[in-house]
Amino acid sequence: MRAEKHVRHMRQILLWPVYLLPLDEDAPIQDHWEHLARPSPGNPWSEVDDEFGDPNEFQERHYNEFATFLPPVQRFLYGQGIGHAVKRAYGESPIRVMRRKDISKARVVLEKGDEPVILDIVHCDLYFFFDIDIVILALEVALDDAPLDLAQKVLFRFGRAYPAYWEGDGCGGHCPWKVEWLDDGGRVLAASDYENKEKFLTYVSKHRAACVASHWEYLFSPLVLYHSDKPGLLRYRQLEYYRMPYMVFLGLEDPNALTRADHIRLALSNEPAGGAELPYSEDYLGDFEERYCYDRYFNTGTSERLTGSRFLAAGNTLAVLGDSNDAFFLNPHGGMLGRFRHQHFLMFLIAHFQKAALRMFSDRLVAAVSRLDVTDERTNRIFKRDTRHALENFLRFAHRYWFLEISNQAQTRELFAMIREHLNLDALYAEVREELQDMGNFLDVEAMRKQNDTVVRLTVVTTFGLIGTVVTGFLGMNLISWADEPAWWRAGVFACVFVFAAALTLYTVTKSRRLSDFLDALSDDGTSWKEAFRILGRVWRG
Repeated sequence: MRAEKHVRHMRQILLWPVYLLPLDEDAPIQDHWEHLARPSPGNPWSEVDDEFGDPNEFQERHYNEFATFLPPVQRFLYGQGIGHAVKRAYGESPIRVMRRKDISKARVVLEKGDEPVILDIVHCDLYFFFDIDIVILALEVALDDAPLDLAQKVLFRFGRAYPAYWEGDGCGGHCPWKVEWLDDGGRVLAASDYENKEKFLTYVSKHRAACVASHWEYLFSPLVLYHSDKPGLLRYRQLEYYRMPYMVFLGLEDPNALTRADHIRLALSNEPAGGAELPYSEDYLGDFEERYCYDRYFNTGTSERLTGSRFLAAGNTLAVLGDSNDAFFLNPHGGMLGRFRHQHFLMFLIAHFQKAALRMFSDRLVAAVSRLDVTDERTNRIFKRDTRHALENFLRFAHRYWFLEISNQAQTRELFAMIREHLNLDALYAEVREELQDMGNFLDVEAMRKQNDTVVRLTVVTTFGLIGTVVTGFLGMNLISWADEPAWWRAGVFACVFVFAAALTLYTVTKSRRLSDFLDALSDDGTSWKEAFRILGRVWRG
């Protein structure tokens, strides 16, 4: 007998942003995707063709997707194709998508002794962004005809990069017991190792960074973790919490069968529980509907004008719930399922791209400051280079990728605003911008200090050189007539005077800092001559 709370169709899209380490420290822009686009025996990724470039591939859903967004966002997502001569600087889309097709299914054992759940792999993509050193893994999986509790367990456990702790039976905390990637023939390509406690403990102890489970490591290959002993040109560091952000689409047999507790658990990504038990206190959840629910089209009546879909947005999760008997809701082209997989996915992707980019900037600034030693000229040069690159990249990010609004369509605009608010993007942006301004101000102060120091030295040299100028000018008034001397004599005198003057000037420069103290003392009416000459004596006493 079918359970009362039943899911006819589920789609989950996991997003996992990571920070790509620079290929060339001296280059302000890195082209990581170009290296991954080169075919090689150990590289399963290939670039996804752009349907927008071929009229035969362009469909109505592409047009609907395009028309959803404002023009600046359209240029970000799709570029601006002007004939065939498109420049990457503006016209071409800054997004590159790589896809692997060797993984067909995921076999997931949620708890020890459970029957495995087979998830269909719809897409496995990597999203690269021009001049922003991050890549976002987008993994879309599907599940049909499952009890709601089982679907919730999959949502709760599947997208775990590594365990936070271990259960008594050895299973990673809140992680599946086993995940296996399968190819079309059912052959196991990679399996999880959440239970390998020693591996994760050793890695953190050695590198002060978290390791990832082996099946996720396989999914990213040939990209490798920054601290990994495995060889690889493209290396990445983690930016996110070990639990990956995700979107979920649930076509329910009877949406009205869900309780308020079910909606709360789906919105806040909690583990399922029987009955109407709330995961948190009633006081904490008092404003749940106002903060997390988007109910423009949610209706429990019989009106055919409304889709009956409810959106639950909590920043790191976006859930779309609706009636599986509604043909529009399950329509994969122009219906809600199609919008979920395209418009809503891009909306979610943009928000998490912005968050990941800001965290990447923050991580880069911390690394730059950590390497700075003001007494070491080499680290000063590296700090200037890193700061200049960060300022340049952040300027492009702020003007090309930072959107407060992405659409004038009410649903997309308001959902995006909810997600941005929960992700606290504005505060993160202001924090990173302030950090960059502080670093820029530090460089300006340092440049001003060096400039002032140079001016002081030049002033001292000029002051003491004035004495020599007057003397040589006086001596040049034919007091000593050497005009009739041979040329070699005059050349020799000139060389001697030149060497003496150059040596005196260089010596004055080396002592200019202490000589400037002597000049300050002379210019101070409150300083006696004895004290002034005592300060002059420091020039040679050290």
